[in-house]
Parts: sequence; structure tokens; C-alpha cells
Amino acid sequence: MNQILLLHGAIGAKDQLSALSVLLTERYEVHAIDFYGHGGKPLPDEPFSIPMFSKQVLEFLDSRSIESIHIFGYSMGGYVGMYLAKHHPGRIRNLITLATKFYWDEPVAAKEIPQLNAGLIEQKLPAFAQQLLQRHHPQDWKTVLEKTKELLLNLGKNNALHLNDYSEIEARCLLLLGDRDKMVSLEETEAVYAHLPDSQLGILPGTPHPIEQVDMNLLSFMIHHFIESR
Repeated sequence: MNQILLLHGAIGAKDQLSALSVLLTERYEVHAIDFYGHGGKPLPDEPFSIPMFSKQVLEFLDSRSIESIHIFGYSMGGYVGMYLAKHHPGRIRNLITLATKFYWDEPVAAKEIPQLNAGLIEQKLPAFAQQLLQRHHPQDWKTVLEKTKELLLNLGKNNALHLNDYSEIEARCLLLLGDRDKMVSLEETEAVYAHLPDSQLGILPGTPHPIEQVDMNLLSFMIHHFIESR
């Protein structure tokens, strides 16, 4: 049976992909991980970074003697998947990303940082604050936000992947984006799509950025159709 690994987004956890996992289990052996500091995983001593999370994925695959695998990555998870595809060719068979922000510079990072303000989240979005508290327990969700801020600031100063990097990626890639995503632009997604040697682009109708608002039946269909199309 084909194997697929699900990677969650920043300040998220693998449980957000549980519904997708159930749908994919009909056809695949499904794996999912919580990145360090997320979903209750211990916080690392080093800063959050795309290379660190990518190394964690490799360690997970090696621990299960998995040479190559399909990967679905939501948001930051998709970026981690792309980094792996660039630096570890052969480990990823097919890569599907959804709502992944590929373009980072200092103004973009500065725009995203205020959304990670724990005080404002507690004040204006108390239900979301409670979700973060439960999602990352026993770790401090506020520390997770602070380390994520640092990650974004570092991406703004030195993006982990540049456009010319994508032209060297050998894995087949499907880039998915919601038509109502206010964080990720179609332009940046199309730019990466145009540089990938073997890629497809798909738009999910009526879909904003949050994973909770994605139609999982449609998403699972598109993932399966892409993987089985060759």
C-alpha cells in the first residue's frame, strides 16, 4: 500500500488533519507528525526553522525505514515538504501543498507577526486562545507563538527557498490554493508553479486559509487523483 505523510501548519498540530487522514486511509497507509513544540511535543532548544522541521521529518522516515513517501503539507507543512524535495531528492515521490506561503521578505513577515500576538488573541479571540492552550499542552502556547514569530522574521531576512531552487526539484508537485485565501497570493503560487519542472496547480472553490474551513472530501479526492494520475 502507498504511504503518505501529512504535515500540519505553523502553530497547528496533526489532529487538525485527522478528518483528512480518515478519508485517505481507504487507499493509503497514512502517517502524521507533530512538529517540535507543536501538539504537545517538547520545545526544541534551538529556534524554529524550516531546516529543523525538515530534519525531523527525515528522522521520522528513517525510524520507520521509509525510503520514499508521498507528502501532503498544509501551509508551513508544504514549505517543509518543498525544502525536503529540494535538498533530499528521492525521499519524496509526490508532494501536494495547500495554502503554502512561498514568498517571504521583511515587509511580508512584519505583516504576519501581529497575528501571533498572544495578548491580542486572548482579548479578541478567547476561543482560539483556548484551542491553542489545549492543542499544545503541556507546552506553553505563548512560547510556541513567540518561536513562530522568530521563524517568520528569519524567513523574512533569508527565505529558505528562492525561485531558482524550485527549478531543481525533481518530485511531482501539486500546488493547491483556496480562492479566498487572504494570506497566500495566487501570484506567488503561480510563480513557484512555473519554476517547478513537473507540477500542477489547483484552486479550491469557496476556500479561505484556515484548514478547518477546507472541504476534506474535495481535498482527499484531489490528492488521490494527483497521485494516481501517473
